Amino acid sequence: MTAGIGHNSGRVIEAGYGWRKHVWTQARKELLPRLPIEVVRRRVVRAKELGLPYRTYAGLRASNGHDLIGFLFSTNALRVFRDGAEMPQDRKDHLEKLVRCSRLALAHKPVVASAFASPIDGGFAAPVLAHSWSEAGEILRSGLTEAGGPAGRFVLVAETGLEREWAEAAQMAGVLIGDAVFSPRV
Repeated sequence: MTAGIGHNSGRVIEAGYGWRKHVWTQARKELLPRLPIEVVRRRVVRAKELGLPYRTYAGLRASNGHDLIGFLFSTNALRVFRDGAEMPQDRKDHLEKLVRCSRLALAHKPVVASAFASPIDGGFAAPVLAHSWSEAGEILRSGLTEAGGPAGRFVLVAETGLEREWAEAAQMAGVLIGDAVFSPRV
């Protein structure tokens, strides 16, 4: 009779197993950064200013090493699908609560970016399907630079897969889905 898969329940406990596990657990703990409590408190406050759950904010901040300076909202995420249409009140209310950050619109045709008023601070036209991946990234990078900062410090609030790809092409800090931003579990 030959031994088959799982014949030993997959457990391998040989001499020294407990010690090796202890040493590796300690080594992993030492690799994790330890932030002073005041830094953590400031970051929790900043997450609230941005209307994000702390875990989301911390992940975005860790991904690029910098604080976020703004959001780029696609017109799909804002639920504005035609020029002159009103943004839903829940979206407006959320945008008005954001503190110390830029709120920009990424306008898909036929919506015009200049048509947005407060609480949107500015915006620019979204790339079209005819643009290549690199061209789409360059359009977003240049629009964000003109608006006041590098793309790596902005988060795209998107609704479609294509928009998420644009954020990657522009090397933005990250992408969040509209529903997660406008109805967060803070």
